[in-house]
Amino acid sequence: MKTKKVLKDIMISLLLLGTATALSAQFQKWDVPEHTATIFVFAVFLISLLTDGCFYGVAASVIGMFAINFIFTYPYFAFDFISPVNLISAVIMVTVAIITGLLVTKIKQHEATKAESERERMRANLLRAVSHDLRTPLTTIYSASTMLKENKSALTEEQRDQMLGSIQEDTQWLVRMVENLLSVTRIDNSTMKINKVPTILDELIDSVVTKFSAQHPAQKIILSIPDEIVVIKMDTILIEQVIRNLLENAVFHAKGMTELSLRVYTVGNQAIFEVADNGCGIEEGKLKHIFTGCYEWQKDTGQGKKRFAGIGLSVCATIIKAHGGRITAENRKTGGALFRFTLEKEDNTDDE
Repeated sequence: MKTKKVLKDIMISLLLLGTATALSAQFQKWDVPEHTATIFVFAVFLISLLTDGCFYGVAASVIGMFAINFIFTYPYFAFDFISPVNLISAVIMVTVAIITGLLVTKIKQHEATKAESERERMRANLLRAVSHDLRTPLTTIYSASTMLKENKSALTEEQRDQMLGSIQEDTQWLVRMVENLLSVTRIDNSTMKINKVPTILDELIDSVVTKFSAQHPAQKIILSIPDEIVVIKMDTILIEQVIRNLLENAVFHAKGMTELSLRVYTVGNQAIFEVADNGCGIEEGKLKHIFTGCYEWQKDTGQGKKRFAGIGLSVCATIIKAHGGRITAENRKTGGALFRFTLEKEDNTDDE
């Protein structure tokens, strides 16, 4: 992999230097040789931008200086650094090219550092979320199972059913947590690419609703999707997970909710997904950090309140970002919350 990258950078450098030489030769024929240095400096700029590290940019600036002196400076096709004019021109050209290349490289390194810091921040948020989300249900499962084992005869049938229901609920929560963590680990690995395939919207929604209804049979979903066939290039498993996370987020958070809707529509080449409820909405203080995992919520399970951290929405944001889309959250004017994300759809005009 490293050898391929080096060869690619060398080819880019040679191609751009060759292009600069050809353009300079053409300008020489048009009797406008004063643009030669500018063309080579621009070539060095592009090389620094498109290759890794500052080596290729610096090397290109030195090669460019020799090329200008040998090909485009009198006496032609001979090196001449004795003439003060040629020497000063060469030094200025190399200096400008090197400074330009180093500045571009520094900017790229800054952006890379910023991206890595963002990934580290996300990892820290996820670890913080996991510390809450795993500890709470595991404690509940352990306590309930211990009580069932040691005091089974002292418990009523209703109490046993309640404890078994709590164990089942927390186990399902742990399964969802593991799915979310595996998804983030998969995307956050820089060597792993998400598997985008053309997916028919109807099939995606049908799969999501089937899985969601199996876990939440009492919760009905109001669906609204286009009549025509819509094809979207996506990692189907990950996008299914995003929609399920958003739907379950409403089930867990939207107190007083009586309606839950999933709407998909298209605008231009964008497919827009919306999950809305008519519950209590989102606190203004949480809207700002809702996709970072930096907030906590409580759920009353009948056995006391459990505290959880918002890892599911953080996972949603990570997945949509990896798809090149955008995700937002807002409060509806009529009450409740609205989550919206976009994906680029395939051009299926040939599909009849």
